[in-house]
Amino acid sequence: MRKRFNARGVVWLYPGTAGWHFLTVPKVTSRTIKKTFGAMARGWGSLPVIVTIGKIEWKTSIFPDSKAGAYLLPLKAVVRKKVGINRGDTVSYVLEIRSAHASE
Repeated sequence: MRKRFNARGVVWLYPGTAGWHFLTVPKVTSRTIKKTFGAMARGWGSLPVIVTIGKIEWKTSIFPDSKAGAYLLPLKAVVRKKVGINRGDTVSYVLEIRSAHASE
């Protein structure tokens, strides 16, 4: 079973005061992830992942967004600063779906 997905996306800022930055997982990739791993979903339909951007790797979760018809990947500020990512940048990344029972 394939667990790693290569993707690209444009960093966007969630409207509001929190300043959350996200990448939208491509729709085709999101459909494959949901079909293959949707049964592992946790609260709010989230799936645990390991993300790699450049040489930085971290654990987080992706969240389904019905409006976008895709999963959303939150980008931690510490990661954005280390890699030099800003809103509007196009970023290549790797998602690896983790076991829902793996420790955070």
